[in-house]
Amino acid sequence: MQKITILIHCEDQKGIIASVTNYIAGIEGNIIYLDQHVDENENVFFMRLECEFNTQNWDLELIKRDFQTNLADKFNMSWEIYTQEYKPRMALFISKYDHCLYDLLGRYSAGELPLEIPLIISNHEDLKGVAERFDIPFHYVPFTKNIKEEGEKQQIALLKEYDINFIVLARYMQIITPKLIELYKNRIINIHHSFLPAFPGAKPYHSAFARGVKIIGATSHYVTEELDEGPIIEQDITRVSHSHSIEDFIVKGRDLERSVLARAVKLHAERKTMVYNNKTVIFS
Repeated sequence: MQKITILIHCEDQKGIIASVTNYIAGIEGNIIYLDQHVDENENVFFMRLECEFNTQNWDLELIKRDFQTNLADKFNMSWEIYTQEYKPRMALFISKYDHCLYDLLGRYSAGELPLEIPLIISNHEDLKGVAERFDIPFHYVPFTKNIKEEGEKQQIALLKEYDINFIVLARYMQIITPKLIELYKNRIINIHHSFLPAFPGAKPYHSAFARGVKIIGATSHYVTEELDEGPIIEQDITRVSHSHSIEDFIVKGRDLERSVLARAVKLHAERKTMVYNNKTVIFS
């Protein structure tokens, strides 16, 4: 059996679900998962479905052309189709913090993430040994205010060389350039050590401690030019109290960062996220 995932969004209108499901049945496909959502304020329809096909009836390029002609044109759809075998290629951007890096590489090695990691880029050489331990190419690309343009050129060249589909900032402590954001629109995932929109910036745990909060959190989001304001993919929280120190906040927070980033990466790799108007639709 061959399996595909289809993502659709368009203006909400009558007959979309019936037309899509009838089309899949008509080409002898079997729908094994379907979920849909309508944003009533924006009048936009979203759908994700997974289908199976007998190999003797399998011609992906024909299905794509047929889908465009018979459905996408009719409903003015934006759509994407992915095969089960296709694994997106993810680049990791890191600096000196290693907790998210170790977590993602451990899950990757255990086969928990449906993706490939062909490349790690860092603005420091401190974690080169971690990359070597997991047998992943490591590239040191200096990136400071004075050499930002040169750093950006090197980053883009490496991303093209390794045919990268999306980027994960595993506590990468530099601001991504507008050009790179445009090249990978809605394909750069960041982990912010705060429950956004509260306490943005470089030291949210210190700010939260000073404010006397009772919960702290972590947020994973797509990167936009507006710092820490991109579409949110995943969030989580844990309780704290007056008895916890800043160091306790940081330890608890790093546990959240690891799990929240891993869930966001898995959602993206499994094609369960759709972005619209700086928000996300997350399918189960």
